[in-house]
Formats: sequence, C-alpha cells, structure tokens
Amino acid sequence: MEEYIDLHMHTAASVDGSFSAEELISQCRDAGLRIIAIADHNSVRSLAHAETAAGKNHLRLIPAIEIDCTFGTVNLHVLGYGIDWRQPVFGEIEDNVSRQELAASQQKLVLTNALGFDLDKEQLEQLSPSGIYTGEMFAEALLQDPRYKDHELLKPYRAGGSRSDNPYVNFYWDWYSQDKPCYTEVHYPSLRSTVQAIRHAGGIPVLAHPGNNLKDRYELFDAIIDAGVGGVEAFSSYHTPEAAQYFLEAGKRRRLLITCGSDYHGKTKPAIRLGRMHCTIDEHEIEAQLQEYGLL
Repeated sequence: MEEYIDLHMHTAASVDGSFSAEELISQCRDAGLRIIAIADHNSVRSLAHAETAAGKNHLRLIPAIEIDCTFGTVNLHVLGYGIDWRQPVFGEIEDNVSRQELAASQQKLVLTNALGFDLDKEQLEQLSPSGIYTGEMFAEALLQDPRYKDHELLKPYRAGGSRSDNPYVNFYWDWYSQDKPCYTEVHYPSLRSTVQAIRHAGGIPVLAHPGNNLKDRYELFDAIIDAGVGGVEAFSSYHTPEAAQYFLEAGKRRRLLITCGSDYHGKTKPAIRLGRMHCTIDEHEIEAQLQEYGLL
C-alpha cells in the first residue's frame, strides 16, 4: 500500500527531537511523503522554517503542535492540526511547560541516581544545553557510561534485550512516565483548556497515540471525545494491530477525523521510521478527510 502521509513528527524544537526543520523536511521528501505535519511538543518554533522548506520541496505541510494536558488524573497528548500558530497562546504554553521542566529535571537526576547510579549534571548537559533533561537523555547517558555496562537494570535496553528496539524511549516509558519510579509531576493545562486553545486558533484537536496514554483505560475514550476532541490518531508506531483497529472503529463510531502518525524523533526512537505507522486503510481515505476538515 502506498504510504505518503505522516501527520506526527518532531524537530529539535522538541527537547527530544534530533533534526532542524530543514533537515526533517528533506528526510520527508526522500521518504516519498507528500502530506506531512510537524507537531513539536508544546512548541511551534519550527513552523516558520518548516513552511518555507516544505514549499521548496513541494510537500503539503499542515501546521501542528502536540500539547501535553491532563484529563482527571491521566496525562494525555493532544495534537492540534491546522492551527494559526502565530497566536500568542502557543508561546505561553511553551514558556509555562519549559519553566516547570527545568525544575523537574533536577528532581529526575536525584530519582535516577537513587536507582543505583551516579550521574552528574555535566553528563546530561552534553545532551541538553538547555538544562531540560528527558527520560530519553538519562537513558542515553547511562547506556554510554562505561561504569554501567553490566548493570542489571540496563540490560533490557542493550542490544538483544527485550526493550532494545527503541531503548531510549522505552527507558522513558518504563521509568519516567506517569506512575513510574522517576516520574516528576509537571502541571499541564487541562484537556478542556487545550481543546479551547486549539479550536480558538482555528485548529482540530486530535487525541495522540491513545493506545499508549490510555493503556488499560480505554473506557475513558468517550468522555475525552465529549470534552471537544475532534479526532483520533488510530494509526501510530506505538499501536499494536489490535489497538489500531480498536481506535479506528471507535473513531468511526464517533464520526471523528482519523489520522496516522509515526511520532518520528530521530535518535531517541531509532526503530521508528517516517511514514511507517501500520495504517490498515487506504491513505486516500485519510487525505479525503483532511480535505473535508479544511486541513488541505
């Protein structure tokens, strides 16, 4: 099946992204993509350069953002497609999250070393001059540190281990995501305020990779949609075929925009490739929906 749409990817404007907007657009062109969306974490800083580069490379770029938010006690990611990214609300969101993540990074360092390590800030500053340290960066620093080449905790993430397909991001999910030992709380905006910000900017809010964030709480899906979410990322690199089918059927039942996205970052997720998200429907159906929603 032809794969030419990828609506979820990240530049270096996301702390865990690897490439500039220009580099990422070139990769999209080389991968045969034609319709793309760059959706950085809580940031629209890359979009001006991305729009210029996409035009030069004859790609259709949908301006987007991926916003961390909360629904009750559950952390969600919501994609905003077709936004007027110049609206000041998006800069305010980025500033708010960045301030909190700077403080949380120091707490992450303490919690990580409590697992039996002795990392210092200098090791992490080599990976993030901004001072914001992600779970993926802790994984990279630890796996590169010769002191820990035989550490039991790290064995699943080394070559041949059970979590070695995407070792950095798997380390994040296992140790730094919500309810895990090194989780540090950041006060994200509510789902309702996130939906309002996206819609006021002319965009469509779409629930990102729900198979990851909802895990065994799929029963929350309808209430999330009732909060104003207009679409679901049914096809994601993270989803099993069963999860993809579940959210495809749930999205159709609720008459939602169905999207597909790889969540490509670069080195933090080496097994994830542009345009590869196990889409089981003809991508022309997704393109037709994008046109129907005024995104193309």
